[in-house]
Amino acid sequence: MSYKGFVSHSRVSKEDQEFYHLKNKAAEYYRSNGVPQKIESVLNEMFWQKPDDIYGYLANYFSRLSCTPVISKITGRQVFNGRGLTAVQTEVHCIIRNEEKMVCSAVMGGPCDGLADGTAESGEAVSNSDQQHLSNTTALKWIREHLSPMLQGFNPTDQNSVDKILRDFFMARYLEHKDSLNREKEEELSDETVSEALPQATPTLAPAKDKKGKKGNSTERLLPPAEPPEPRLPGATAVAVVSLVVAKTAAGLLGAPLYRHITSLRVLQAQNEMHLPVPMITILSCGKNSVGKLNLLEEVILMPSLSQSVREVIGMGLELQCEMRRVLNGSAYKAGPIGVSDEGALQVGFEHPEQALDLVTEACANLALPLGSDLRLAINCAAHGLMDYSRGKYEVMSGCHKSPDELVDMYEGLINKYPAIKSLIDPFRKEDVDQWERLASVIGQTCCLIADAAFNLCPRWSDAKPLPPGVTGVINRHHNDMTISDLIQSIAEQKDAETMLAAGCGDTSIVDLAVGSGVSFLKLGGLRGGERMDKYNRLMAIEEELEQEGNLGAREKKQPLSDLSEAFNSGSGCDSVTITTK
Repeated sequence: MSYKGFVSHSRVSKEDQEFYHLKNKAAEYYRSNGVPQKIESVLNEMFWQKPDDIYGYLANYFSRLSCTPVISKITGRQVFNGRGLTAVQTEVHCIIRNEEKMVCSAVMGGPCDGLADGTAESGEAVSNSDQQHLSNTTALKWIREHLSPMLQGFNPTDQNSVDKILRDFFMARYLEHKDSLNREKEEELSDETVSEALPQATPTLAPAKDKKGKKGNSTERLLPPAEPPEPRLPGATAVAVVSLVVAKTAAGLLGAPLYRHITSLRVLQAQNEMHLPVPMITILSCGKNSVGKLNLLEEVILMPSLSQSVREVIGMGLELQCEMRRVLNGSAYKAGPIGVSDEGALQVGFEHPEQALDLVTEACANLALPLGSDLRLAINCAAHGLMDYSRGKYEVMSGCHKSPDELVDMYEGLINKYPAIKSLIDPFRKEDVDQWERLASVIGQTCCLIADAAFNLCPRWSDAKPLPPGVTGVINRHHNDMTISDLIQSIAEQKDAETMLAAGCGDTSIVDLAVGSGVSFLKLGGLRGGERMDKYNRLMAIEEELEQEGNLGAREKKQPLSDLSEAFNSGSGCDSVTITTK
């Protein structure tokens, strides 16, 4: 129908007039959004390039012009990890080109969000499984009822804004919980005041009896009491896992590996060359859970040189474990049954620490491995779990108790006998301040003291507690109440010392976090277990990817771990050694 036909109202129907006005509105709509110009441009480009997939070319062109994806909802569910423990899995759904799609998921779990010794924060004794169930249930409730609505419409690439929302939310829950505890304490004090008003009989103290044959020691030091653990709210897992899954979502939408995205959050300027962390492999466990009398060596950790590739380190660790099994099957060692620890390492029952260290030394010698030069050992003593408070001594072996001062002498003897030991992790409780200082002065030139459990990571809004004296490094962990931004900031604060990231329960994202955050060492545990080997395989895949791109840089050695104590004593200071997921 011609234009004149539309103008003459006497010769056209009402439907034709409405259709004409509708065409005008459509044309104006497309013109205002620049559709004709863009279609003309892409058709001209495509004609000259003549792609094989015409519609794929058009799809790619218009996808770049689409709106930025935004979060539509975040869902969560309870799953089981590789150890059979419950964990929280979250999924991020985004609006992408007018459709809601599930983009990414993440899994994170840990032992009751830091609640220890089977005691809830309210003081009520509950089992670990009940605590974990309470933590997961609370985390899923927070995600469903609070965090998902709060983050709806957010751009997942804006990690800082997302993490600020998470921190503010958790801070509000923390203050609510603190107020609740204060009210409970006030009620308890009022009840005690009423009970004290009643007459009570004065207790009679029994006279102290002198033990015959033993001299009294009036100068014996009292054992410093253990500090109460830093309280962590049930449900805090929601903060860490949501922050992680948002970061993974952003990486997926940007078409970049997670480690590249983490690097972009840490470094403003784009950089191509990447440095891989050195994997630390747990090869032996002779702690309290082993069948022998020895309790002291919770982990014997292999620390390879910086020049070895990840594949070479893994192959060396597997070969060393096989050789240790072969040696154990001989008649030279009277060891208990050989098992596998929770950390994926060989778990052997020994009577004395020298037996375990002799085993490693012999196996390395049989394989011609350079133990003590390019290959070093770190010992995780986990002494905080060995204290017998009734005796005031450490139970280093079943039935063998040593005072903190005696333990200093024991460590000195082991390091002198086995110079390959370059790091001691948690040799004492953090409360044994004098012994930390004394041990550092005795062995500080040849060995590094690292605090793991002896270092409590405080919430970001509270004042940091001082490290034990003589400590030249700490192992921080990706705690359940820590966002990705908090993790990056914690690592960035460690400027002068080598940094470590230790992996806990969860998916392989911790490997990307380690690479992207630029840590020097990555503690992944032993070479057993599918979940743990997935992390090693992920690190190996990143190495191969960077090699193919030509972006794998040589590992930078800030300072040998054995020299950290020397720097500390000279006054230059060594900040810390970093991290894990719990």
